[in-house]
Amino acid sequence: MTPPRPTLAISIRQPYVEAILRGIKKKEYRSRLTHVRGLVYLYASLKDGNYDLFRRQIKANPGDLPTGLILGTVEITDCVFIEKYGEYGYVLRNPHRLKRPLRPLNQPQPVFWRPVFK
Repeated sequence: MTPPRPTLAISIRQPYVEAILRGIKKKEYRSRLTHVRGLVYLYASLKDGNYDLFRRQIKANPGDLPTGLILGTVEITDCVFIEKYGEYGYVLRNPHRLKRPLRPLNQPQPVFWRPVFK
């Protein structure tokens, strides 16, 4: 039996997606609380984030990592307020890299969205 496919995707910039897929990054920080739990797709946004934070672990430069694609999945298990940062941390578990990236047909949204495929 094939495991269920996620219905939602979360948009995250590179190199953060790569850090999640490698198990380095365990929380995604956002200004808003989420009640989303369970398996979601990881969409690598077209715009890059700060490579300096993970440069040593990932050994990549801007432009080296794929963007504009769904690269894997991750399970969101909790959402906690991180007082130190004044933001919410989406607790991430069980990252999985897809064998072949997926290209959604619809326009990704800034946080959670429902990707459409052929």
